[in-house]
Amino acid sequence: MLIRSKTKNSFMSTDSLIGRGTEVEGALACEANVRIEGKFNGVIESRACVTIGEFAVARSDISAREVIIAGKVYGDVQAEGKLTITSTGKMFGNVLAASSLVIAEGGILNGSSNMEPKEEQQDTMPTNDVQLLETEAG
Repeated sequence: MLIRSKTKNSFMSTDSLIGRGTEVEGALACEANVRIEGKFNGVIESRACVTIGEFAVARSDISAREVIIAGKVYGDVQAEGKLTITSTGKMFGNVLAASSLVIAEGGILNGSSNMEPKEEQQDTMPTNDVQLLETEAG
């Protein structure tokens, strides 16, 4: 008997986990979400979300779509979207880019942050063509 999957996507992303008690050194590049619960030394790049767990220590530069820090990060972070530092999170490094930065009460950012607004479309009406109406007082 032949069984066929009814899902349209043949590739389903799975989360990657570096568990508590695990130490990894090197470069990590992935398409899926990454969660670090142990110790990581090196560079982390993801097209999805990178989460540094509450008891984790990452001595890493991190580049991802979204970054959540609940443990300790020693390095610079670049997020396309949101960077969140939870109440237990500690970041010792610079925020190179983020469209949104959230630091919960108790969270620590020891470094500088550089946030650039997303480019918005400009109005089609030029400012020099604005006409003002005068009102009459009686």
